[in-house]
Amino acid sequence: MDRLWPRGVRKSDAAIDLWAKDIAPSTALRKWFDHDPARWPEFRRRYAAELRCNPDELAALRTRARREPVTLVFAARDKLHNDAVVLRAVLLGR
Repeated sequence: MDRLWPRGVRKSDAAIDLWAKDIAPSTALRKWFDHDPARWPEFRRRYAAELRCNPDELAALRTRARREPVTLVFAARDKLHNDAVVLRAVLLGR
């Protein structure tokens, strides 16, 4: 779910069907957040707002998730404070 491909992972080895980097957090938002848990509530709000600006891509991902399992892959080490957590919540309507 990141705009940047994770270091050390070859795309040919990743077995990923779709890289939805267009709905990943903007570079400015990602740099502002800097994986600082203190900024988490505001990051969630800002990223959800960015997602609402991409309704077509979000709708396509929702449609896909209704048809088949979708795995959100992310590069952050923090499993609780990352963009995939926010995207999952938005996809589930939370």
